[in-house]
Amino acid sequence: MTLPLKGISSMATRQVLADLAAAWQARGGEPVTIESVGGVDAARRVQAGEEAFDVVFLASDAIGKLQAAGRVAAGSRVDLVRSSTVAAVPAGSAPPDIGSEAAVRAAVLAAPSIGYSTGPSGVALQKLFERWGIAGEVRQRTVQAPPGVPVGSLIARGEVALGFQQLSELIHVAGVDIVGPLPPAIAIDTVFSAGLVAGSPQADAVRRLLAFMASPEAADAKRRQGMAPA
Repeated sequence: MTLPLKGISSMATRQVLADLAAAWQARGGEPVTIESVGGVDAARRVQAGEEAFDVVFLASDAIGKLQAAGRVAAGSRVDLVRSSTVAAVPAGSAPPDIGSEAAVRAAVLAAPSIGYSTGPSGVALQKLFERWGIAGEVRQRTVQAPPGVPVGSLIARGEVALGFQQLSELIHVAGVDIVGPLPPAIAIDTVFSAGLVAGSPQADAVRRLLAFMASPEAADAKRRQGMAPA
């Protein structure tokens, strides 16, 4: 009997991977089970080799680090989706102007609380605040969502007045209004990739799965989840 392929991913790709895995199985592919957790935790677990994963889905730089460490098989990385970061506010709130870099900076300075994630978008946002010279000024008003917790849940509970996270993690959260994407000058886009975990006994099946997930056939499922094909 064929064992299910065992994967791990960050929360950012949880829904799109579920859709793609279902489509893969519907066309006769091997069963796939994918555990979605905070990206930092996912990378740590694969790096530690504490579980027998076959495939890992993370931001491209994280996959690159795992490949450099020998935990992802050389040459196996496949870029799957591109995800854009958006601003969001509690449902019914007046949306701030985010039409320019200066407007976003002003909105951040005016917000009583600002939320961001532990993932790539949060890291990029902190660097942006530093470049603007406001990191110290807003530090006491920033809230970092715990790993695996969407910023949208903090916004919906009223704990955050202005939040930033990838669109794919916000579109299904009730109680949140999406203001829109960041302007081109400060756009935060993340490419999510996949890699074959070194030592997997099902390497051929993983490669077939990833070829399907990167194919034009998978494009519509990616767009439905607020992402674009990479």
